[in-house]
Amino acid sequence: MRRCFLEYYVCSVWGFVVFSYQLSVISYQFSVISFPFSRRGVLHTPNYQFSIFNFQFSITNYQLSIRIMADLDDLREGANFGLGVASREQNFHVKGAGNLGWGMKDRLSRIFSPQTGRTVMLAFDHGFIMGPTSGVERVDLNILPLATYADCLMCTRGILQTIIPPVFNKPVCLRSDAGTTILTQLNDNVLMDIEDAIRLNVSAMALMLSIGEPENEAKTVANLFKAADLGSRYGIPIMGVTAVGKDMARDARYFGLASRVCAENGANIVKTYYCDGFEKVVAACPVPIVIAGGKKLPENEALELCYNAINEGAAGVDMGRNVFQSSSPTAMIQAIHAVVHEGLTPQQGYELFNDLA
Repeated sequence: MRRCFLEYYVCSVWGFVVFSYQLSVISYQFSVISFPFSRRGVLHTPNYQFSIFNFQFSITNYQLSIRIMADLDDLREGANFGLGVASREQNFHVKGAGNLGWGMKDRLSRIFSPQTGRTVMLAFDHGFIMGPTSGVERVDLNILPLATYADCLMCTRGILQTIIPPVFNKPVCLRSDAGTTILTQLNDNVLMDIEDAIRLNVSAMALMLSIGEPENEAKTVANLFKAADLGSRYGIPIMGVTAVGKDMARDARYFGLASRVCAENGANIVKTYYCDGFEKVVAACPVPIVIAGGKKLPENEALELCYNAINEGAAGVDMGRNVFQSSSPTAMIQAIHAVVHEGLTPQQGYELFNDLA
């Protein structure tokens, strides 16, 4: 068989279009096998009664490409280089995130305000262990009106996909582990597939860390460790949520240990509880801490909790029951927002709550 390759490039400039193509031709193969005949036209060898005729022809590898080039009609040489002006340093506003990648920082900036460095997260993931507890029986009726005033929503993927409108355009901290409920031994959880978090475009993934519980401590630490590996790979921050071990005291020693373990194992945010000596918990944790609201408190006490935590170094709050179980949830979340971001005192916050209620 004989091969012939033709490569033909044409490059012509028509304003801003460059056109080129490549043509490759594989030549034909032609073969005839014939057999001797006698003068009378009869095949001399009776065993051969046929002829073989082969013909092959093909054209392959035709490629056409068009590239759009910049318009060269108005190409201006740079002139303003800011000579003598030092480059601006980008000091990031989230604790411990200065060395993270752009994607991580972008997602953290959705959660923590670049103006204040703080956040008000609205937690309504309670149903994944408690079912339809008071205040979240109907998320569409009770929670959606509050979402406007929150900086970030914390929920499960089931609620996110079925109830939260995508047009809200709010950052989501997704509850990313699940397992047992309040009817059995809590925190025997498994980690969800991070691909689902990516598909949902979440800003962070939250999972429980059960420090002090022999049954589940190692498993929950392993879940956090794996989530941190995956979050680092795909640029998604991880929030470690400290569950209180049944045999552990709610004090600065315990919360300081649990918070530090979260950060040491790769958490970018820690959610824990306020306590006496809270400033030591914050000081020993190299990533931002947001406080949990816990059980329902009177509104003035919940606002005082927020104020004290922020003054002692918390980067925000992640509250649920103290908002959606309030006598006026919409007024309560606005008052919390003012205490966290505007520096209102507990008394000022409570006055705002009463004005809005």
